[in-house]
Amino acid sequence: MTGWLSSSAGGHLAFETTQWSFVSAASDEDQRHTALEGLYRSYSSPVYGFIRRHGYSRQDAQDLTHDFFIHLVEKRAFSRADPHRGKFRKFLLGSLQFFLQHAAERARTEKRGGQAKIIFLDDETAEAGYQLTDPGQTAEQIFDARWVAALIEGTLSRLEAEMERSGKKKLFEQICGFLLENEESAYIEVAHRTGLSISAVKAAIYRLRGRYRELLREEVARTVMSSADFDDEIRSFRASLAGRHK
Repeated sequence: MTGWLSSSAGGHLAFETTQWSFVSAASDEDQRHTALEGLYRSYSSPVYGFIRRHGYSRQDAQDLTHDFFIHLVEKRAFSRADPHRGKFRKFLLGSLQFFLQHAAERARTEKRGGQAKIIFLDDETAEAGYQLTDPGQTAEQIFDARWVAALIEGTLSRLEAEMERSGKKKLFEQICGFLLENEESAYIEVAHRTGLSISAVKAAIYRLRGRYRELLREEVARTVMSSADFDDEIRSFRASLAGRHK
């Protein structure tokens, strides 16, 4: 399923390091709030799942997820991050592990959340995602699985926005379920609902899958600096997907 994700597949990959750009912006006073919200929206789910697996209650996990991102900014951890030293996923996980190791001590000396305020995660969605995880998974495995889910969700959001801009949002809603599944028996149902021929439906699904793959590769590439790191992330991606479908 993920053979098309290798760095040698599908043409040249541009490593724009968009997520590292967010990191740099989070260290700038004028850009901090916007950058922090962007990171929080993208990665609060894997952080929340990691914290929950460490035994924290639902409410405490929500508070600590918020505090973690605030802590990174207030302690200027982002300004010390070096994109050339590794993958963004590894940076975030390492920072989170350090944060939790000192959580009890920090709670005694700091007011929770400091003076900064950011958006709170969708608690219902985050908890629902956590409840679907395998009880035997470690916190690190949950983090990686939720990281993969975040990449997929980001890809789908970009794809939906593209389809909406081209006036094809309703078509997207009808065929998005075919992106990861091959449900040929349902083609005729989509044809009836959309007024398209079966061959036109198949062609639309084929194009949508191709664009989805391109965007997903871009999402992964935005978190790394090189093709070697990209391929390493894809191996982790595959392992997480395999764990989800066991």
